[in-house]
Amino acid sequence: MLATAGHPDDANRLAGRAYAALRREHPPQAQQINALMHKLAHVFNTTKEQKMATTDPQLDVRTEAPAYRHELIFDNYHRLAPSEGFVLVNDHDPKPLYYQLEAEHPGKFTWDYLEEGPEVWRVRIGRPA
Repeated sequence: MLATAGHPDDANRLAGRAYAALRREHPPQAQQINALMHKLAHVFNTTKEQKMATTDPQLDVRTEAPAYRHELIFDNYHRLAPSEGFVLVNDHDPKPLYYQLEAEHPGKFTWDYLEEGPEVWRVRIGRPA
């Protein structure tokens, strides 16, 4: 569930702990966890070209006044239905926005970098299903 909700790193961390706990006393179960981790790595190791091929609407805030950008982004986020998303286009890494979303909507959004500068950043922001 974590991985399909946009949290493959958290899923792999949890699976890694399970593997470490099982590997000495329950090797067959540990091998199942190992197989799961490899499957997760394969499923979420998309190429940049695959990531760039999104059909989500784009919100380009580069021409907006800086004071208005986060309000516009939050408005777009609040209009999303489950499983929907939009691509934020910005002129700098919007990581502070990530932490604001995390503080206000923990576990209720996805954040996937599609392009990481140096002049343009593209991030898909979505609502999990």
